[in-house]
Amino acid sequence: MRTREAELPRGALIEMIIGAAAISTTSLFVKWAHVGPTVSAFYRMAFGGLMLLAGLVALGRWQRVRLSDVAWLAVPAIAFAFDLMLWHRSILYIGPGLATLLGNFQVFLMALAGFVLYRERLGWPFLAGVGLGFVGLYLLVGLDWGAVGPQYQLGVVLGIVTGVSYAIYMLTTRHAQRSGHVRLPPAQLLCVTSLLCALVLGLAVLVEGERFTLPDAQTWWSLLGLGFFGQVFGWVLLTRAMPRLPASLIGLLLLLQPALSFVFDVILFARPTRTTDWIGVGLSLLGIFVGSYRPNRHHG
Repeated sequence: MRTREAELPRGALIEMIIGAAAISTTSLFVKWAHVGPTVSAFYRMAFGGLMLLAGLVALGRWQRVRLSDVAWLAVPAIAFAFDLMLWHRSILYIGPGLATLLGNFQVFLMALAGFVLYRERLGWPFLAGVGLGFVGLYLLVGLDWGAVGPQYQLGVVLGIVTGVSYAIYMLTTRHAQRSGHVRLPPAQLLCVTSLLCALVLGLAVLVEGERFTLPDAQTWWSLLGLGFFGQVFGWVLLTRAMPRLPASLIGLLLLLQPALSFVFDVILFARPTRTTDWIGVGLSLLGIFVGSYRPNRHHG
């Protein structure tokens, strides 16, 4: 029995690492695709949602979706659509690494929302995390704020505001599940939300006057990769692994996403990086982990 119990966390650990690493590549695919940010966001959700739909149907795991499910998931879908539109613009303006790191500051907003809505305690780890995170952010973007152009400054602002939209998406999804209004399995919930989000993004593409045409092979494989790794493969592994791992370890492993995105940005796109930048990244990641840390409250 002990051997079997020891094997399960090891398998979950591997799944968690691979899942976080897969999701860390999404910002790279956005950079490689030769389309606008809203168009790439649309194809991420459309391709990912259709892949999930095909898999669920093929495995015989598709359940009937009620109109009330769609209604309750509409707000999360709209919030996630805004999240992707903002984040993809941030990626193009300031690079995949920094944009992904800024988006992860949503953990502080989630903690604040938990305090306001559910009376969850914050404590000193939250305050320490906020302090570390913003010192790191200052080292990354504050030192040269006056010297960078307005587009770069806008990219930083969009990256931070991305976290607001993502926090709304997470909170509304959690409320729909916890209240019992939506009882879909995780994979199907992700599928329905993805397709609803694609619908919102498709309307946004039309409003912006953009075109859905994909101009070349690189754009095709980039957007297919974006949909598969960002919306299917990575999240399936994470949802499988999370219930079998302690919360503190999950928070630590999820930091692989912004950390690897930043490293990939430096390696693949030759992002200019000084020692202070690396210190800033390290402090930001430490702040995100400390600020989101919640010790297990049950014993034995």
